[in-house]
Amino acid sequence: MNDTILGLHHVTATADDAQADLDCYVGALGLRLVKKTVNFDNHNVYHFYYGDEHGTPGTLMTTFPYRGWGVPVGTQGAGQVTATTFSVPKGSLDGWRARLSGAGLSPSDVGDRFGDEVVRFLDPSGLVLELLACDDRRVPWIAPGLSAERAVRGVASATLSVRTPEPSIRFLTEVLGWRVTDEEAGRTRLAAGGDVAGHWLEILHAPDAPAAVNGLGTVHHVAMAVADAATQADVRRELVSLGVPVTEVRDRQYFQSIYFREPGGVLYEVATLPPGFTTDEELASLGQDLKLPSWEEPNRPAIERGLPPIRI
Repeated sequence: MNDTILGLHHVTATADDAQADLDCYVGALGLRLVKKTVNFDNHNVYHFYYGDEHGTPGTLMTTFPYRGWGVPVGTQGAGQVTATTFSVPKGSLDGWRARLSGAGLSPSDVGDRFGDEVVRFLDPSGLVLELLACDDRRVPWIAPGLSAERAVRGVASATLSVRTPEPSIRFLTEVLGWRVTDEEAGRTRLAAGGDVAGHWLEILHAPDAPAAVNGLGTVHHVAMAVADAATQADVRRELVSLGVPVTEVRDRQYFQSIYFREPGGVLYEVATLPPGFTTDEELASLGQDLKLPSWEEPNRPAIERGLPPIRI
């Protein structure tokens, strides 16, 4: 599958409070709310998509805020994405430390990773987020109070914690076409579609980590991008031929998806680039209205009554 995977598509997490989630990703991090919809598998909760102006795959963080629906706090651990890293320009971290502290997000310095400086903090749901100061030439969304010299470029990488890294690395390289680009103590970086931010997965050797349990404050899955539905079908056929359990294709309105687990237990998604987020909204008004798939439109009044009020 060399060159089939184009890079990251998105990271999806199970969050707690909807308003606190918006305040973090739109308010503090300055990402654009690209789409406000509902979880297609549970229309009682929002599905927020955050990213750049267009919602470009590789810039996207998405969340399901489940407060009030009895979902317990999850366990971050082996078999899970345990950190989502966003890229910011080199030299901007002092400003970010001040901005994050002002938003009550308590950043801490991690030090250098593969030669670039990293700051870590927890979002309001307890998800581990990081800012990586690196050379990322993607055009950012410029939010109020930020400049192009500081703005988040997008997701840089996702860190996968596994107890035994070798099978996970072999699966990525031999089955999905990723390649190892760098290593340091306990961590292996792999790339697909280019060795730059937005194209990295990092395998963290975590032999003593507890078993991951999905719930509030945990990442549900990480998605990889492919060009189109035909390419996705090829990936699915290859996985099936290798005996990997994989879902049927699922229509996510803005892309199509398949899901499967890698040897360490992390849930992967392979998502198509088209049709994108302007299929039901103009670019200038992305994220402003509650968008529902056609099969949920008859339920719109009940859905809107059941969702918590929010402000952007």
